[in-house]
Amino acid sequence: MKPAPTPTLPDYRSQSLWLDTVPDALQPRPSLEQELEVDLAIVGAGYTGLWTAYYLSTLEPALRIAIVESEIAGFGASGRNGGWVLGESMGIEDYFAAPDQRERGIALQRALFDAVDEVGRISQAEGIDCHYTKGGTLAVATVEPHRRQLQERLNELRGLGFGSDDYRWLEPAECRARIHTQQNLGGVYSPHCAAIHPARLVRGLADRVEARGTRIFERSPAIAIEPRAVITPRGRLRADLVLVATEGYTRDLPGRRRQLLPVHSMMIATEPLSDVVWKEIGLRERETFADPRRTVIYGQRTVDGRIAFGGRGSYFLGSRYRNRFPADHLRFRQVRTALVSLFPVLRDARITHRWGGPLGVARDWRVSVGLDRKAGLAWGGGYAGEGVCASNLVGRTLADLILERDSEYARLCLVRPPFQNWEPEPMRWLAVHGSMQLGGQIDRAELAGRTSPRWQRALHRWLVGR
Repeated sequence: MKPAPTPTLPDYRSQSLWLDTVPDALQPRPSLEQELEVDLAIVGAGYTGLWTAYYLSTLEPALRIAIVESEIAGFGASGRNGGWVLGESMGIEDYFAAPDQRERGIALQRALFDAVDEVGRISQAEGIDCHYTKGGTLAVATVEPHRRQLQERLNELRGLGFGSDDYRWLEPAECRARIHTQQNLGGVYSPHCAAIHPARLVRGLADRVEARGTRIFERSPAIAIEPRAVITPRGRLRADLVLVATEGYTRDLPGRRRQLLPVHSMMIATEPLSDVVWKEIGLRERETFADPRRTVIYGQRTVDGRIAFGGRGSYFLGSRYRNRFPADHLRFRQVRTALVSLFPVLRDARITHRWGGPLGVARDWRVSVGLDRKAGLAWGGGYAGEGVCASNLVGRTLADLILERDSEYARLCLVRPPFQNWEPEPMRWLAVHGSMQLGGQIDRAELAGRTSPRWQRALHRWLVGR
């Protein structure tokens, strides 16, 4: 008899610049093909699942932990994001705005600042070369409406007790000394951000937790989650507790289609740029950069001298998602146009990588962490694109909740009830596309130097949480 043909594996390197440039072979680990009894079963080998396993195996080495992953560790947002370890979190402004929640919001903000450093500490301690550089982050005003927004935001932060060590205004000359955008009216600088190679971090974490005894089964999608059990096509994990850490892919789990909205983010990367070009751009300290537009843009200078730059993409009817997009996709062209508008010197720069993928957005735009011990279920996520740093804090929080440790993390306002379902279709498609259209309309007005109507800005803030 002829041997069974070897299954064709996806081209994982083509998923992003980051996965294309990791030093390992991206060979999938063995799949789950048995029934296994563990203390904790984790669904998803991204940052959330791996950080949780890392801290649990540190605090309780005897704990039996297994992770099932539908593809390979880092296949999702953990291997495709912008590489910002940003000490912020979507929805935190809602805590600041509520008098009875303000102190808890400030405590969360301080914990996120610490998480930026924690990622660096762990990377160094574990020998994970993820190109961690804490150069801070710049929010640049290229038009007058953006300058006013940034200064108003800075005044709000001052009122909450955050000083110049956390956020400070840069006058135009000082801002231009850091970043040479075509127009520069000043900006806000915060040191609480690091640039990394995100796939090196997630792949390194997978190796470290595996070396500590956590079992990782790849190419093993969860097709059902039962009370204290995870079912895959050829195996089953029986566990005292199941952690769902699937973020933008949560819709694949039966009964969870409406928990987290898979909104896509799109990225491009330039070829390595010459020293002459970098003199025209700046970013000598690898500062990450953005501006206040509603459609969201974000960029970093990579260790090998590229710019990796992205922007928000699309939402597809029925919470469908895509892992690949054609190179000539409209969103890639829009992202490149935004990049060149900031740095005209890049007009002729070759784009070597284009990629996109889903991120998870909660109905109230807030991260949620928790566990229901009676149901044997834990959860964490809803980062809305700001999860590289927050997932570390979530992992520490989940570890303390699972081990019933009374800690500062277990008392954070991240610890909340399960995700509220989004509305049925087509209501959520209409709402998401309506907010995107509104955000684009505001951006076009403001980038032309006009002030958008107050009601439009208020409506957009209400729809998207910022």
